[in-house]
This record gives sequence, structure tokens and C-alpha cells, in this order.
Amino acid sequence: MVTQEAPESARCLCPSLASPNVKDALRRKHKRKSRQHQRFMARKALLQEQGLLSTPPDPGSSPLPMLLEEPPGTEAASSERQHPRTESGGVQSSRKPTPRESAGPLPSKCVAIDCEMVGTGPRGRVSELARCSVVSYHGDVLYDKYVRPEMPVVDYRTRWSGITRQHMRTAIPFQVAQKEILKLLKGKVVVGHALHNDFQALKYVHPRSLTRDTTYVPNLLSQPSLHTRTRVSLKDLALQLLHKKIQVGQHGHSSVEDAMTAMELYQLVEVQWEQQEASRLRSHSEDREPDSSTDTEQYMEDQYWPDDLAQATSGGMEEAQDKRE
Repeated sequence: MVTQEAPESARCLCPSLASPNVKDALRRKHKRKSRQHQRFMARKALLQEQGLLSTPPDPGSSPLPMLLEEPPGTEAASSERQHPRTESGGVQSSRKPTPRESAGPLPSKCVAIDCEMVGTGPRGRVSELARCSVVSYHGDVLYDKYVRPEMPVVDYRTRWSGITRQHMRTAIPFQVAQKEILKLLKGKVVVGHALHNDFQALKYVHPRSLTRDTTYVPNLLSQPSLHTRTRVSLKDLALQLLHKKIQVGQHGHSSVEDAMTAMELYQLVEVQWEQQEASRLRSHSEDREPDSSTDTEQYMEDQYWPDDLAQATSGGMEEAQDKRE
């Protein structure tokens, strides 16, 4: 008897739920909530990615934001360092942030590069990569290999490059070197002097926000004596700012030495450089139009569509929905 009464009560509710008006209202309500939820999740993900919103704490944990409790080596602490902000609510962090945490990238996210080129093509006027060196923030050599150009070498430019015919005997193909080097540079802050030459030799474009070209150092230091020329050489900057001599002797330049020197110059002005870069990025993001990728769902609303298209698309979607049901 119980099994017969349950279907009868369910059937009593069916006429009201099956009416077209109720079904349409439920469908519209569901679509509206779905769009709102998608927009909310997209904005939330963007804020978390920018470090402006911390992830919710686990049940039973302290109500303080996780960004204030993570140890220095965690991913959350890294996000805090890259996106500094003022803590609100009178809550102060238990440890005082260092200049690196408030201004610059992590040492593991910063490398310096220098390339040496030789001449190929007509009269050796085409510059091609022949050696590349990459050093870490602390000056450790991460990469230093000779590279065989894609075209025959016409001018080794030994006086400046330090490259000779003997070096080409152990050189690796350009395609192999390019793949290895770009793997090291990906996602890193890249430091160097006149980096456009190095990137051109690598046939690569690095994000501007992650590029630190030391030709800009005199501007940060406001050194009038260094503005006598439009572009000051790395050798002159090293002598005047670091009080060290580089690129001396008859054997040409050392790409390892040049990369290390560029990193030392960067560290000299790192704090103010990173603060200036952060300010530039903030002003750029404020002036820029809203990113459509974070809120594309709102443009599916009927108000953004011409009346005839809105009616046609909504009618077609409802017919398709009815067929699936």
C-alpha cells in the first residue's frame, strides 16, 4: 500500500511543476545563477592570481589570512613578495618584511644573461649566436656553452667576442642551444646589458615586465656624468659604479663575466627598480580597460545583443533545451 501512495502524491505535484510558465521561470533562474557564478569564479581566480585575495583557511585553522601565516619558502609567501600590499584591520605580521620581500623577485626567479656573437652572411655583417652564458642571482654559472651558428662563420670578431675557430669544434647546434636557454629563461626576471641584442641572437622575445636592462641603471641613479652618451657601455658602468675592470686583455669579452657584472649592477638599484616597476604595472592596470577574459559571460546577456539576434538565439537555445529534455 505504501508503494502505491507515494506515486499518487508525486503525481499531484506534477501538474504545477509541468506548467510551461514554471518551467521557463526555473530555466531562466538557473541560467542567471550560472552566469553570475561563472563571473564570480573568474574574478576570484584573477584576484587570487594577482595576490590580492588569499585562499580560504582550512576548517579549524586561525581566521587570519593565510598570506600572513605561510613560512617564507611557500608559494603564498612568494605571492606576497611579488605583490606587496598594506595589511588592514590593524593586524601586523609577526616578522618584518625585508627589502626583497617588498620590492624584488625571489633569487631563484632572477637570472642574468650575456651572449657573444660572430659574423655570418655577406661580409660577416649578420650577427649570430656563438656563446651564451646564464648566471644566477648569486653569480653561479647556470649555463655556458659555445654555439654553432646556422650559417658559415665569416668573421669571428675575436677581439670583442673572444670566439675562435677552435671553439666551434665543441659547439652545439643553435636549435639545441636555443631550446636549453629558453627553458632557463621561462618565467624568470632576466637581467643583462643591451638585452635586445641577446634576444635577437636567440630569436626570442622576453616579456617586458620581466626584463631588466642595465642600460637603464644611470637613469635610476640620476648620474649626470653617465649621460654623456646615449648608451653607456657595460665596461664603463662597471668601472664607475662597481669600481671593477672588465673586458681587459687581448682575448675578447667573457660572457660569464659580463653576465655577472650585469647582475651586480641590477642588485645595486634592485629595490628602487622593482618599486618603480610595480608602480608602473599598477598604473597600467588601472588605466587599461577591463580584461574581457575575466568577465566574458556578462556579454552573453540579452542587453548586449541586438533585439532580433537576442530573440533568435534565445529561441533556438530553448528549442534545443526542450529537445534534450
